[in-house]
Amino acid sequence: MQNMRTPLRVMREAKGLTISEVALAVQIDVGNLSRIERGIQVTSIETAEKIADFFNRKISEMQILYPHRYAEGHKADQ
Repeated sequence: MQNMRTPLRVMREAKGLTISEVALAVQIDVGNLSRIERGIQVTSIETAEKIADFFNRKISEMQILYPHRYAEGHKADQ
């Protein structure tokens, strides 16, 4: 799961943003956002909402809270 391309990572990279820029915008710690993005830390619904709002709802709270279900290359996609 370490190299998992989560929806959050895909969205951030598509927008050309750094983790630091997103973390600053949604007011969370860079390390926490990095772990959320890699799917190794689960965030609160409130933080997931902030992130979804930042990306104009082009990513859902569910994709942020349960990235393994939506990750690129997930077995359900194959």
